[in-house]
Formats: sequence, structure tokens, C-alpha cells
Amino acid sequence: MTLPTSAEGVSENYWVRSIGTGSAHAKAILLGEHAVVYGAPALALPVPQLRVMASAGWSPAPADDQYDVLFTMTGSASRPMMTEASGSLGRLAAEFKAFVGAPETPNLDVIVDCAIPPGRGLGSSAACARAIVLALADLFGREVSESTTFDLVQTAERVAHGRASGVDARAVGASAPLLFQAGEVQELPIGCDGLFIIADSGDVGRTKDAVELLREGFQRHAGAREKFVRGASDLVEEARGALADGTPKKLGRCLTDNHELLRAAGLSTARIDALVEAALGAGSLGAKITGGGLGGCVIALTQMEQAREVTRRLHEAGAVQTWVVPLRGSGHHAL
Repeated sequence: MTLPTSAEGVSENYWVRSIGTGSAHAKAILLGEHAVVYGAPALALPVPQLRVMASAGWSPAPADDQYDVLFTMTGSASRPMMTEASGSLGRLAAEFKAFVGAPETPNLDVIVDCAIPPGRGLGSSAACARAIVLALADLFGREVSESTTFDLVQTAERVAHGRASGVDARAVGASAPLLFQAGEVQELPIGCDGLFIIADSGDVGRTKDAVELLREGFQRHAGAREKFVRGASDLVEEARGALADGTPKKLGRCLTDNHELLRAAGLSTARIDALVEAALGAGSLGAKITGGGLGGCVIALTQMEQAREVTRRLHEAGAVQTWVVPLRGSGHHAL
């Protein structure tokens, strides 16, 4: 496909035919959130049923911002996300155009259909960014490596959140649970079966506030950061072994212990704690907050026979919606 050098001289039919598409999905952090920013490992789980679809094309209309991009957000998460994400996604589109050497005109028209609720620790901003990168690559007829895609998504993540570890940028394109550390990922051997039930508290998490709260706590108490990072790292390594060895009860204990670590740091809420207690009381092997904290979601490891009761109790405790992600062992690596 030949990229036009200006909006003038492009036939009307060109606008209809020239569309690029891309997609990504949600993620949940199993263990290691916050500590991962300080170089510790983290375990992440793709959530494929919550998806983002992006479409990109040429716009004959003038752009409404500094990046020459018209954005439209649709889907259940559209209104709050569009207000917060326009700056980071505009920067992303500009970075991509610079990467492919595109001329300044014509303007781009990008439509993002997002089913991932924002502010829940499910990677909505990273998933939107990844879907847009893939849609633009399709539109421009360019092959973009996974490392370049990661770098471009990180550009948007840093604008949206400040410091970003990169785990979201990797996990929203993963097809299986992964270990993330310092920008590198490894697929995990899975030796056990089970279900991860994700429960939305309905409260928007405040990642920036949580990061600042944690940082202030580290500054007030000598050695606190080292203790926190070491504790999280040990739990990640223990959980990694439990996944490989097929010991789900041990994995569940790691989840609950990680929640206690995060709660002690002030990152949980009364509603989140109530959801964790509800899941454990209904027979879950382990449960914890997932994501940045101060709201968001809980993730619980549950066996099939307890799943119905766990889900019921989570809703009774205030969950506004739940999703189930299967964990498959015996050599299966795809969700």
C-alpha cells in the first residue's frame, strides 16, 4: 500500500478501503505488583475474554489535538478512558508515525472498542496502546517486531502512569502465564489445573496514589523497601515452583501471603479485604488484590468444585462483576 502524501488528491473510496486493525487483551498480576518496578520478578496472567479492538484509517477531517489524530473510544469503558487516555494515545500515534517515517499529513482516524474496565489493574491502557500499534502497523503495511511494539506501548504507558515496569505492556499480548523481570519475559511451565476468578470491586484503583503511598512509606522506614521487595520476590519464586510442580494449595498460600504484604503496605481497601475474605471463606485456595491497589480487583485461585460458591460469595460481598480464567496443567501452555 502506498501512503498518500496529503489529504488532497486521495479519492473518496480510498478512505473506505484503507483500514488497519489490531487487538489485545486484559491481564491480571498474580504476584509481584509494585515490587516489579524495583526490579523484582512478577507473575502475570492474560485475560483473553476481555479484549480491545482498534481500527485505524486516514481522516479527511482536521485533527483536534497536537498529534494529528482523531480518536473515538467505544465500548463499556469508553467515556472515562477517552478523557484520560487521549494524551498518551496521541503521543503513541505520533511515535509510530515517526518510526515508519510517515509524512505529517494526512491525519489519522483511530477507533478503539474497549471491553476492559479502566482503573481496575487489568491493563486497559496498555491493551489499548498495543491494539493501536498493531492497527497502525496493519494500516501502514509494516511488520513491527515484538520488541518495537513493547517500546511503543511503553511510550504511552509512561505518559499515562509515569514510571512503568513494562509488565502490562508484555502481558496484554501474551498467550500464557508469564514471568516478567526487568523487561524480559519467560513462559511458565504449568503443572496444575484450576480456575482464577477475578472479581471487580467496582472501585477505581489509583495507581499513582498507590505508588506515592508506597514510596513515602519506604522513605519513612529504613530498610522497608528492601524488605518489601525481598518478600515479594520470595513469594514469586515460591509460586513459580508451585505452578511447575502442580501444587495448587501452595500456590494459593502464596497469593494470600502476597495480599497480606500489600495490605500491610496500605495498598488494600476495606471492600477489597472483604472480597478476599469472601473468596477464602467459600473455599478458594488463595486470594489477593491484583494491580496497583487502593481499589480495583481481587483474584482468587479456585478448584472447579468450589467455583460456583466462590463466585456467589464474591457477589454477595460486593463484586460488581466476575470473570473466570482457567489454568491448565499437564503441558498445556495456552489459556
